[in-house]
Amino acid sequence: MSKPQKQIHLAAHFPGVNNTTVWSDPRAGSHIEFSSFAHFARTAERAKFDFLFLAEGLRLREQGGRIYDLDVVGRPDTFTVLAALAAVTDRLGLTGTINSTFNEPYEVARQFASLDHLSAGRSAWNVVTSWDAFTGENFRRGGFLPQEERYSRAKEFLATANELFDSWQGDEILADQETGAFLRDAKAGAFVHQGRHFDIHGRFNVPRSPQGRPVIFQAGDSDEGREFAASGADAIFSRYASLDTGRAFYSDVKSRLAKYGRRPDQLLILPAASFVLGDTDDEAHEIAKEVRRQQVSGATALKQLEWVWNRDLSSYDPDGPLPDVDPLLGEHTVSRGRAQVRMYRDPLATAREWRELAEANNWSIRDLVIETGSRQNFIGSPATVARTIDEYVQTDAADGFILVPHITPGGLDEFADKVVPILQEQGVFRTEYEGSTLRDHLGLAHPDEPRQDEPRQDEPRQDEPRQEERAAS
Repeated sequence: MSKPQKQIHLAAHFPGVNNTTVWSDPRAGSHIEFSSFAHFARTAERAKFDFLFLAEGLRLREQGGRIYDLDVVGRPDTFTVLAALAAVTDRLGLTGTINSTFNEPYEVARQFASLDHLSAGRSAWNVVTSWDAFTGENFRRGGFLPQEERYSRAKEFLATANELFDSWQGDEILADQETGAFLRDAKAGAFVHQGRHFDIHGRFNVPRSPQGRPVIFQAGDSDEGREFAASGADAIFSRYASLDTGRAFYSDVKSRLAKYGRRPDQLLILPAASFVLGDTDDEAHEIAKEVRRQQVSGATALKQLEWVWNRDLSSYDPDGPLPDVDPLLGEHTVSRGRAQVRMYRDPLATAREWRELAEANNWSIRDLVIETGSRQNFIGSPATVARTIDEYVQTDAADGFILVPHITPGGLDEFADKVVPILQEQGVFRTEYEGSTLRDHLGLAHPDEPRQDEPRQDEPRQDEPRQEERAAS
């Protein structure tokens, strides 16, 4: 008996503060004007994508004490953009990254519950932590938390937010115009939380949202991050884009769910992926080479090499050999606010490895950065890209992908017009939205519905609406 085909989940990431974007391309638009976000969102909705995703940076990156201006810098507030997009879309999910280290559960829960109401059930929260004191300097508390502490805070942050979401059951509002009674339960929204990181009590002032709770995403790759996702997230972003590493990550994270009483289908694995399309596979590969050289200019190559060398390399020729001096060691780094500096735990070993690669392949500094850096995941004709994406999903390397075009806002258009129809013809991607909420798109149950492995609760009181009546209202 053949395994049934999995349905592919697709989402779109508006790539903000990073060098994926080729902002110097004449086709590139603003990363601040609302028209760019609206175009991108409408394209994603036209293609029947599950959701649009916005990342968030809480401080501009620096290099050598100066703003790093080789990437796109700056981004309007995530909630403001998503709320505005709710008004120009009807079905597309709206996902935003909000930090759990420098925010408070009450304000974040209130904002996401409000967005869920404004969008009629399409909001999602990507729960992240902040790892550096550099970012913390922008906030009253300052400083930062060690890794084990930031995940401890994040877990309690999410648990507290869920308590706030659940402080309304969904049936409290009567709004009886004849009797003048507005609330059925005078205690609606009451909450008390006492924990290690938060000690709060009061009344949550946003009624139960259409999804019950916003969809929860998580992006950590550490063991703590994977465990955090398995314990309470609905989807996890993955950075693993090859079949073998994708399958290993998929298997590892899914295997962690059982200890929390969850099934494998209750957590989606969604890697971020870039793409380059051409009329033929050969043409696409030629375009991809040019895109990579646009993304990694000579100046960018030197700056990225500084992330490992931890010293000023501006005097070196990017088209020449790697520096013969070794990286500087120490806690202080020339690049601040970049997660990549944490990737190179042993800069001396990385430098030795890169010198060997450069010598063996006759690579310049720029060549090395291009070849060892991130590159397009899906390259080829529309048919090739569609086939490759389907292979990843059907062989359990992913449940779908969050696509990151290198041109915004129009870089998603070609994928929507040429790749999506092929996936639809193959029967692995929807032709129409079948539900109205993001939980519907992702195949996730409403949090008020009993799990399949749990007995149903007692029937509601005579004066209490049944669950299906709550959902309809």
